[in-house]
Order: sequence, then C-alpha cells, then structure tokens
Amino acid sequence: MRRANKKKVSTCIPVLSFFTGGGFLDIGFEMAGFYSIWTNETNRVFANLYAYGMTHWRQSVFTQSRPATISTTRDIEHLFAPEIIRQAFPGGRQRFFGIIGGPPCPDFSNGGKNAGGKGINGRLTKTFINRILKIQPPFFVFENVAGLYRTKQHREFLSALEGRLESHSYCLDLKILNALEVGVPQNRERLFIVGIKRDYACRCLGRLIDAKEREWFPWPVKRKYKGARTRFKWPCIVTNGNCPELPEDIPIELTVQSVLNPENCPSQIQNGKDTFNAYSPKFSIIKEGDTTRKSFKRLHRYRFSPTACYGNNEVHLHPWLKRRLSVREAMRIQGIPDSYVLPEDASLSSKFAVVSNGVPVPLAYEVAKELNHLLNKGGFIG
Repeated sequence: MRRANKKKVSTCIPVLSFFTGGGFLDIGFEMAGFYSIWTNETNRVFANLYAYGMTHWRQSVFTQSRPATISTTRDIEHLFAPEIIRQAFPGGRQRFFGIIGGPPCPDFSNGGKNAGGKGINGRLTKTFINRILKIQPPFFVFENVAGLYRTKQHREFLSALEGRLESHSYCLDLKILNALEVGVPQNRERLFIVGIKRDYACRCLGRLIDAKEREWFPWPVKRKYKGARTRFKWPCIVTNGNCPELPEDIPIELTVQSVLNPENCPSQIQNGKDTFNAYSPKFSIIKEGDTTRKSFKRLHRYRFSPTACYGNNEVHLHPWLKRRLSVREAMRIQGIPDSYVLPEDASLSSKFAVVSNGVPVPLAYEVAKELNHLLNKGGFIG
C-alpha cells in the first residue's frame, strides 16, 4: 500500500466522512484514490488526535497537503443535510462524491447491551442513513460490527434501513469481512455495505441491476489468506517458557511477530514507548498465547491478535515482555502507517481508545480500492 510518489489531492474522489474518529477508514480510502473533504467527530479529544495524526500522515502521501482538521464536532442528530452540504461544498455542490462512515457500534455488538436501533448509539445509525437519503450522494460506504447482520433482532432493523435506501434508488451489497483475510494480524470482522445510485451502478457494471440484487460488488479476496482463522494450524499456549517456533505453513505477516519484531523497531518510532506501567502480577504469570480470559490476554508471537479492544477493561499483553502493548504496537496491529503519529502529551487512555475504535486500515483500503476500480469502469474517474 505504500506509494513511491506523492499524489495530488485534486485527482482524488471527494468523500464526506461521518463518525471520523482517528481517521483510519479515511486513510484506507485516501490510499485508494479518495479524499475526505468534510469530516465529523463529536469527541473533541478524538478530533484533536485526528488533526495531529492525519496531518503527519498526509504530509507523507500528498503534495501541497494542508493541515488536517475535523470540519465539525456537532452531533449529526442536530446537523442537517443543507448545512452539511454548505460546509462540504462552499463553492457549490459537486456532481460526483461519496459518503463514508461507521456509526458507533456498541448497541449491535456481542459484547454490548444489544439495545439495537433503540439504543443511544443505535439511533445514530438510523440518523446516518437519514443524512445519506437527504444528501443523495452517488455512492456511500457504511461500516459496522458483524452483529448488526448476524443477530436476528438487529438484522430486522438493518433490513428496514436497506428497504429505505432501495426505495431511493440505491443498489446495495453487504459483506462481513475479516481483517485477517486481507493480511492484517488481527481477527476482526466488520460488516460493510456499499451503496451506489442505480443509474451509476448499471453504468459501472455494464448491465441492468435489480433493486434487490446482491453479490454484484467485487469484494476483496486474497486467496493466500482466505479462511485463515481456521485454515492454518495455529500454535497453542506456550507452557514451557521457551521461545516457540513458527509453523511452516503460516504466513509470517498474519502473526503479531511481524509487527512487534524488534528488528522492525516499534519502540524507536513515535508512540513506540507509550504504554502503561506493569503493575499487576498477571504480567508475569500469564502464558504466551493465553487469550482465553476476558482481559489480560497475552498475545502469541506466531498467532494473530484477537480483536483490538484496548480499554473497556480489556488488556492485551506483549507476547514475551512483561507489559501491555504500546500505542505504536497497537497501531501496527490495526495496520495504521508508522507515519501516522499521535501527540506525546495526549493521555494514554485516549490514544488506545481512538486506535481500537477504528477500522483496520488495510481492510478499509481493500474495500476502497475495489470501489475505485468499479467507479473507474463507469467512467466516473479520471
């Protein structure tokens, strides 16, 4: 995903980013040829972290990159379509643009309260869809937890939203994707929904498409990693205290060793030494690879990481050192580029929270890349 030459912002497809957080969904899309021209994040601490990190990352990727900033921290329940359009397009609304966003997911998560669409966070999902229907972008990408699709009561809520989008001429496709299957050393499933206006979709596909048709979007598939969670014989808990060996058939890039290896110098990069002090005896007694408990999970160097969920009473321990992961190590497990850095004076809790709340960057990139290719077929790019 690294680019040898810097890109010009003017050649990118504009998108409006809702629930921006630290900007990791945005990074994936910007790597694939899109550019966030408007952003929204109500958490002011996250907004400041976004501004700092995104500015540093963009300077490494784009020519003539201006400092990044969150466009508005207002709640979208009180921020309506006309104002959003005025903020995003001060010179007049553009013809071709998109919307991306991942509404807060606790109300649909297996580890949450399952409040669904009636919960405080769940209602924001409906509000997000309302904004899409009012703004009417040619395309959008929606991201959330897999429970929104898999849990029966949440699936009914989602189906109602799908019906509304279809009634407004959006062709939809849905897919649960695992970051592990695109080469990220983390078992993290996310639901993605891609919506494209029917006339645009038909032009991109070169055929008519039915309102209820699914499986038309070219979802990313990397055969090398397909079914990786169950396909490979992953090593078990290390009980003898010795250094384990890498099984021959496991791709090293799917292991936490690939991002924590001292030869990759995570400790020498900004945020590489940002970690909480080791205060608990659990740091010494928990065996490498023991991720069975709710918290204090010690990663195995030759396994993938469980879903990054730092904070919220969950602690992930370094495989061979008696401490928690550092912020930089957590960022690498999320696929966040090393050129994205967080300010030294920000609290550790806020750094871990913004990192774990985001989408793994390579997963966002793979979806965005396929969307870019599809839009290119329709002649909407270049």
